[in-house]
Amino acid sequence: MAGTTAIFRRELAGYFTSPLAYVFITIFLMLSGALTFYMGGFFQRGQADLQAFFLFHPWLYLFLIPAVAMRLWAEERKTGTIEFLMTLPVSTAQAVAGKFLAAWAFAGIALLLTFPIWITVNVLGAPDNGVILATYLGSWLMAGGFLAIGACLSAVTRNQVIAFVLAAAVCFVFNLAGIELVQNFLRAWTPAFFADAVGSFSFLSNYQAISQGVIDLRNLLFFGSLIGIALLINTLVVDLRKGV
Repeated sequence: MAGTTAIFRRELAGYFTSPLAYVFITIFLMLSGALTFYMGGFFQRGQADLQAFFLFHPWLYLFLIPAVAMRLWAEERKTGTIEFLMTLPVSTAQAVAGKFLAAWAFAGIALLLTFPIWITVNVLGAPDNGVILATYLGSWLMAGGFLAIGACLSAVTRNQVIAFVLAAAVCFVFNLAGIELVQNFLRAWTPAFFADAVGSFSFLSNYQAISQGVIDLRNLLFFGSLIGIALLINTLVVDLRKGV
């Protein structure tokens, strides 16, 4: 754990010594507020909940999280600092875990800074704060899934733009897997069990299940397994591409 902790601290500090953190957080907060109060019709709905706020998170993350993940390994490879990183007394798995956890913690900080919206809904009414807390957890887990995929694809290339596009495209597929249009299309051409299997990999389906206030073990296993498998592949890719 010492190696992972060292990488975690190095990476997390690195976010706040560059404009990236402040730009990302500012954009995330501005878009969250605008989508909640304008497109989400927060006041027009007349309900004391944060459904309008959480509704857009899968689509916000689709663009913002790959922007964070794209630099994790592509930048290291482009600048040549990956060679220095690999000479440190840490294993590849520790480096991968430390980088991912730092990025995930950074995303969590950005999410926590939306607390004024939570305060606003409590001032205006009496929301179910248990549901809101569960949905915050689901949103953070979903961000972890996006990040794990983005980190894995960042290790494949030294071009950050390519890493961003690949991550956004793959995450878009995961988002759409469970929507009714895709499911109806699959059911028309494939067996029902196949369509159900594809739907079970949907970020939207698993996130929406948690947003109902019920934290099901299946949803936690989905995000946990996705993150674990993506980080395992990330480790293998970094090992295979050493010196490339």
